[in-house]
Amino acid sequence: MLDQFEIRTDDMPSEMRTLLADYPRDDWEAHPGFKERTRQWMGAHQMFRRLGGIIGKETELYLDKSQAPDEYAERLSYYGDALVRNLHGHHHWEDDNYFPELSAADSRFDAGLEILEKDHQALDIVLDSFTRTANRTIKLIQLDEVSAREEAGTLHKTAETIEAFLQRHLSDEEELAVPIILHHRLRG
Repeated sequence: MLDQFEIRTDDMPSEMRTLLADYPRDDWEAHPGFKERTRQWMGAHQMFRRLGGIIGKETELYLDKSQAPDEYAERLSYYGDALVRNLHGHHHWEDDNYFPELSAADSRFDAGLEILEKDHQALDIVLDSFTRTANRTIKLIQLDEVSAREEAGTLHKTAETIEAFLQRHLSDEEELAVPIILHHRLRG
C-alpha cells in the first residue's frame, strides 16, 4: 500500500543526524534542556502512533466480525476524526512555528526540515484518502454490509500505510528536532 502514495521510506541523510550522536535518544529525558514543552510535543507523537494502531485494530475486529457494524462505525468515526484533525493541526503548527524556530537556531538542518515538511504534504494526501474511505465505510455500514466490509479492507490498508508513515516520520522528526532543542536550549 505504501507504493500507492509518494511516501519517503529511506532514512534521513546522515548529515542531518550529526547532533544525534552528541544527544542520543536514550539520554534525552535526563538532559536539563529537555523541558515540558518538548515532552508534550513528543507526547502528541505517541498519541498519533496509538490512534493509528487503534484504527487498524478496530478495523481488523470489524473485518473478522468480532465487532458489531454500528459499534465499528462509531469507533471509526471517533478515532479517525481524532487522528486526522489532530495530525493536521499538529503538522500545520510545526510547519508555521516549530520548524522556523529550529531553522533559526541552526540552519545546518534546513535540508532535514525541508524533508519533514515534504512528509507533511505527503501525509495530507494519505489522510485525505483515509477520510474519504472511512466516510464511505461508515455510510455503507448502514446501506450494504458486503460493500462496507470491502471498503473496510481498503481502509485497513490505508491505516497500515498511515502507521508505517508515522513510525518513520515521527522518529525522524524527533531525532532531528530534539538534539537541536537540547543543543541550543530551546523551548524552555
